[in-house]
Amino acid sequence: MDNETTVTDNGASTEPVSELAAAKALAEENHKKFLYAMADFENYKKRIERQFADIATAGKKSLLLRFLPVLDNLERALAHDKDIEGLRAGLNATIKGFEALLGGEGVKPFSIKGQPFDPKLAEAIGTAPSDSPAETVLEEPLRGYYLGEEVLRVAHVIVAKSDET
Repeated sequence: MDNETTVTDNGASTEPVSELAAAKALAEENHKKFLYAMADFENYKKRIERQFADIATAGKKSLLLRFLPVLDNLERALAHDKDIEGLRAGLNATIKGFEALLGGEGVKPFSIKGQPFDPKLAEAIGTAPSDSPAETVLEEPLRGYYLGEEVLRVAHVIVAKSDET
């Protein structure tokens, strides 16, 4: 019964046992290939995650290294605590350092003082009576910033209110 042969409708003989064994062998081979592919994919995912983490760390390190001269300027400014002009010069150097650092990252300040209030660019933190038209930005206690073309931070503003209210 090991090599039992049957005849099909078209007259060809088949050996079911050997066909089954061949199918099982093919299935086992495909399963091994699948397991190897899955292991390769898991290794690939882990490698990519490590690479992204390394890139993020390198970017952070680069940015932090550019902050250190700004911190140095603040420390120098504090060393001039009795010399007001030296302190002022140190603080101005620090501000310029921050502006240069932010500019290098594509961050640009914007001002909307004197312009109509735009909630996409500003957050009204108060109102004040004024001769200016209603909804005009009178003061800008906190500047707004763009990162490229996108608003990074809205400005905090004081808006003119109408005399009618």
